[in-house]
Amino acid sequence: MILIETILGNAAEHEWAERLTSASVDTLDLDHWEAQKSRFRKRSSGGAELAVSLDRGSFIRDGDVLRWDAEQQTVLVARIRLRDVMMIELGGLLGAGAELLALRTCVELGHALGNQHWPALVKGTCVFVPLTVDRKVMSSVMKTHKFEGIQYSFVPGSDIVPYLAPHESRRLFGAAEGAVHTHSPDSSHHSHDDNPSHDHGANHDHHHDHHHGHGHGHGHVHAHDHK
Repeated sequence: MILIETILGNAAEHEWAERLTSASVDTLDLDHWEAQKSRFRKRSSGGAELAVSLDRGSFIRDGDVLRWDAEQQTVLVARIRLRDVMMIELGGLLGAGAELLALRTCVELGHALGNQHWPALVKGTCVFVPLTVDRKVMSSVMKTHKFEGIQYSFVPGSDIVPYLAPHESRRLFGAAEGAVHTHSPDSSHHSHDDNPSHDHGANHDHHHDHHHGHGHGHGHVHAHDHK
């Protein structure tokens, strides 16, 4: 069992980028939820048994170097898989005389996302929704409501993360863990995610994110599949 207690650096840094060109690289593949944990056990892609025990509040980023053996020229690097994100742009609601339209549309949008039990994060004029169902299902929901003045697209989660604070990143991706469902929205009134912390019992306690990032833009994220 190999104990990992510190993060040595990141593969994107010049020093480590040079070392990695001639080193034997093993990877620790994580999803975003696993990467938020400071203590866990997992096997690397090369078969090494690892026990990660970082300082409380620390979390692993994509490309972090977790172990370096200078004699053997071997290195262990973390690789984090992020889901795509539906990005809803609200900028079209801004402008003279648009206050009532903006208010009505935002209420309708919040109602629609809440009905589907989709986690969401607001930052600047964008709403980010991680994929918890197939993107065709999400597109169908958006088209059904015909929201005025807004546009949406699907972008890689890795394009969004650089513009988020750590706590925003955890809220956005940590809340979306579980398999992506592909069933039609007509098959059930709600599309549930598989978050193990989600209570599917009689008393549903849905923690929808209402922490708005006022005054902060999301940077220049290049969106694809624009609708």
